[in-house]
Amino acid sequence: MKKSRAAIILDVGATNVRAVAVDETGNILAQKFFPNRTQPDPHFKGGLIWDVNEIWQKLIKATKEIISVPEAGNIVAVTVTTFGVDFAPVSKTGELLYPVISWACNRTESVMDNIEKYIPLEKLYSISGTNKFSFNTINKLIWLKENRPEVLLEAEYFAFISSILLQKLTGRFVTEATMAGTSMLTDHKTRTFSEEIFEKAGVENKFPEIAESGEVAGFVTPGASAETGLPEGIPVIVAGHDTQFAIFGSGADVNQPVLSSGTWEILMVRTPAVNLNKRAFHAGVTTEFDAVPGLYNPGIQWLGSGILEWIKRNFFADIIDDPYGVMIREAEESAKSKVEIIPDFLNGEGKITNLSINTKRGEIYKAALSALSYQTKRGLSVLEQVCGFKAESLIVVGGGSKNRLWNEMRSTIAGMPVKTVSQTETTVLGAAMFAFAGAGSFGTVEEVRRRFVR
Repeated sequence: MKKSRAAIILDVGATNVRAVAVDETGNILAQKFFPNRTQPDPHFKGGLIWDVNEIWQKLIKATKEIISVPEAGNIVAVTVTTFGVDFAPVSKTGELLYPVISWACNRTESVMDNIEKYIPLEKLYSISGTNKFSFNTINKLIWLKENRPEVLLEAEYFAFISSILLQKLTGRFVTEATMAGTSMLTDHKTRTFSEEIFEKAGVENKFPEIAESGEVAGFVTPGASAETGLPEGIPVIVAGHDTQFAIFGSGADVNQPVLSSGTWEILMVRTPAVNLNKRAFHAGVTTEFDAVPGLYNPGIQWLGSGILEWIKRNFFADIIDDPYGVMIREAEESAKSKVEIIPDFLNGEGKITNLSINTKRGEIYKAALSALSYQTKRGLSVLEQVCGFKAESLIVVGGGSKNRLWNEMRSTIAGMPVKTVSQTETTVLGAAMFAFAGAGSFGTVEEVRRRFVR
């Protein structure tokens, strides 16, 4: 029996790291994951880091396991996708000179608060398009400059996690464009790093050359083949920031908004133009590079299912089997209620109002779904004004897309159809599309996408 042609996706998330085999029609053939977690920084009390060597060892184990089964197929390409912003200074041979500081570490909050001693914040936003998040790469870079300047001087490269893993596979460092776009160090007009920002920060730009998604980073080396079991010499295709590949993998066209609904909700749109004005800045719009050159992904984010998880823990802890099914049923059975939720839980300003002695827990859950649906409506309005388009429908991906009641409420409140994608693994599938196109299995990545998206 002839094996399917397959791409191997190494997917590094904050919760899990995994290897996934995907065939040329978008079917997942095999996968294996291991939990991921931050570690204490041995060089900074209270700091949090990612242990890249531990991540690599888990990817090795996961890869060996999936390619050992017949279902994995005939491997023709491998690629890497990860979360953004986190990087490390490294030597020419790939040795980390300081650990990868995690986005979850709070050491850079004061850097972001005082960034204007280097460059005015609105100027920084007008160049990069990235909003003021303390975990942005620029803040980690400045923290190292102020606290460990010797490692920046010694470094040959500044490498994102995806760049480090690509180097382990190929022996070559590259920076994928969508990863660069998360850093607050790029010029959104040129899709390159901004020398003006580096000059203002007083740091030399040592990031490797930028490569676009779908380009060949190199080929699996004999050493990487021996470690992972991947065939020596197969092409390693560039991919990068998981959010961008989730959007592309959803099948979204230009001016089609996509809501990635999980612990955080990220509302983004693929668009050829953005207006990085003061309104966009103060509304929290952050603009990243689309996986396809020439397009942008402006977006807004807020705490989503993290609030629903809080409600589950505090009001539905007695439900062991199918708690979300029970929550949805009780919300649907609730009479019309005046209960309202202000979902600003992240800043300690969340509220539940209009409670009475007769309030039921289903009403509270339904109020949370309603509040988050209104948040989506407000976000759509902001993006429409910033990007100059009118949304006709909304694609929802991620865990929150499985909630039927929530989708119905989103559709009613936003006043437009809500579409979901039958495949749940849109990040992995988006990366696989570029892997197959880059390996020459198809003419273009759009051709692959037409085969994949259902």
